[in-house]
Amino acid sequence: MASQNRIISVIACLVALISVVCATDPTQLQDFCVATNDPNNAVFVNGLLCKNPNEATSDDFVFKGLDVPAKLNSLGSGVTLVSPMNLAGLNTLGISVARLDFAPYGLISPHTHPLATEVFTVMEGTVYVGFVTSNQANGGNKLFTKVLNKGDVFVFPQGLIHFQLNIGNTPAFAFSGLSSQNPGVVTIPNAVFGSDPLISVDVLSKAFQLDAGLVKYLQSKFSSGS
Repeated sequence: MASQNRIISVIACLVALISVVCATDPTQLQDFCVATNDPNNAVFVNGLLCKNPNEATSDDFVFKGLDVPAKLNSLGSGVTLVSPMNLAGLNTLGISVARLDFAPYGLISPHTHPLATEVFTVMEGTVYVGFVTSNQANGGNKLFTKVLNKGDVFVFPQGLIHFQLNIGNTPAFAFSGLSSQNPGVVTIPNAVFGSDPLISVDVLSKAFQLDAGLVKYLQSKFSSGS
C-alpha cells in the first residue's frame, strides 16, 4: 500500500507541474472535455470530440494500471502512455503521463517528442539519460547527460532528441509527465532507416557518409517489411 501511495503521489506531482508550467496545447475553453466516439452526442472543441458534460461520470477521469510493468520490446524497454485514448477526461487539458520500464541494461532509443516537454522521474534503478540541443551558433550540437537514481528528476525540452538507458543489473522504472495530451514520438533510427517508403539510399549514404551497402543493411533491420 505504501508503494502504491508513493506512485500515486509522484504521478499527481508530475501532472500538477506539467499543467501549471509546461502546458503547450490550446488553452482550455471549458472546465473539461471528456473524449467520446459518439459524434451524434458530441461537441468538437479541440483535441477529440467532447462528451456532453451532463453525461460525464467519475469513470471518465480514472485510469487504472500504472502499477503494472509495461511489456518490454527487443531493446529491453516498454512504455505505458496515459492519454485521452485511455483516460478520456484528459482531453483538452494539455497533459499526459507515462510509465517507462527497463530490463537490466534496457534502452529507450534516441527519440523526440515534437509536441511536448518531458519531466522524467526515476522510481527504481539507475538510469543514464541525455538530450542533444538543436544546432548551435557554432554549428555543433551540445549533449547534456546525467546518471539518475531513485527519486531523481530530469527534464527533456520539447522536440529535442533524448534517450534513457538502464545501467544497472536490475530492472528499473520511471514516470514521465508530458506537456501535451498528444506528445508525439519520433524514434530516430526507425524514422531514418525504416520510413515507408524508405528514404533514398543515395540520400542516407551521403548524409551519414556510409557505404550504400551498409545503408541497405540498416534499412533491412528497421523497415517494417523486414
